[in-house]
Amino acid sequence: MTSCPPLSDLPHGPLMIDIAGHALTPLERERLCHPLVGGIILFSRNYQDRAQLTALCAEIHALRSPPLLIAVDHEGGRVQRFRTGFTPLPAMRRLGQYYDHAPQDALAVARAAGFILAAELRACGVDYSFTPVLDLDYGPSRVIGDRALHRDPDVVIALAAALGEGLRAGGMGTCGKHYPGHGYVIPDSHIELPVDARSLEAMEEDLRPYRALTQTAALDAVMAAHVIYSCIDCHTAVFSRRWLDYLRQDLKFQGVIFTDDLSMAGAGVVGNMLARVEAAWAAGCDMLLVCNTPESVGEVLATWQPTPDPARAQRVARLLPPETCRYPDPHTYREALAMLAELPTAG
Repeated sequence: MTSCPPLSDLPHGPLMIDIAGHALTPLERERLCHPLVGGIILFSRNYQDRAQLTALCAEIHALRSPPLLIAVDHEGGRVQRFRTGFTPLPAMRRLGQYYDHAPQDALAVARAAGFILAAELRACGVDYSFTPVLDLDYGPSRVIGDRALHRDPDVVIALAAALGEGLRAGGMGTCGKHYPGHGYVIPDSHIELPVDARSLEAMEEDLRPYRALTQTAALDAVMAAHVIYSCIDCHTAVFSRRWLDYLRQDLKFQGVIFTDDLSMAGAGVVGNMLARVEAAWAAGCDMLLVCNTPESVGEVLATWQPTPDPARAQRVARLLPPETCRYPDPHTYREALAMLAELPTAG
């Protein structure tokens, strides 16, 4: 079996890729050591139990220094990649429904949910989860639905801030998604290309959570959406220099900008995978997700030659939590579990 040699002082590259199973193959080790790679995203297929996940994360982190960023979509509800051995987290809409009746209690439960989410992942070595969802709950979306906290942007701001407080207390940063808002359009960008034809003025409610949470430094990263917002650009937000400049210059966001998965159908408008990574990088995205398409990963690693950008690599590096955040306080964890149990049963 071959493996890449130990690598040190290698900056985080702009690609986040995935692996096939419960353990690394020789080819996957080689790819994770490539200078263009800066992180890995895990899926349910990569999870067997907590011991296996802990060993996998340790092996990934040992490949390089600074270590690769290990991330996962672990929001709660129907988007929770690891289940057996993990606390079931509620769909975010349930927090919004609770807020309508008991706002202060709902904020406390949101903090508890964020803490549990982070604490359980960090204990296994996972660095980061792509949460919270900041999309507004307009109702008919095929992909957002109960992943959204609420229709009212002020409620989304309050609950997302509380969830973020819990995440940070558990040793993890935050990622607002899907910028600038995926809740209004009906199509699912995994399989279609949605177009939001509203004016920028009409989208102000969708932008308010990003504006407010950026002003309070409550967002460490943002994930851009595979949606065309024709008021600004004919490109999806992921490939739109105008939308990403708006995020940087108008909203004053200084954190990491992630693409959504570039293998999604909504990303196909610009061409093959090489064209997608080039377009997203040129638009201003810091880290580009290439998932569920190992052949495309190989092509990109073999042919893409971007100009290195130390500032972008440094932004990504700041998402890595310190090792001291690996094992949160057990008493706080038990209190958070008790608080989460206070959330009323759905329905």
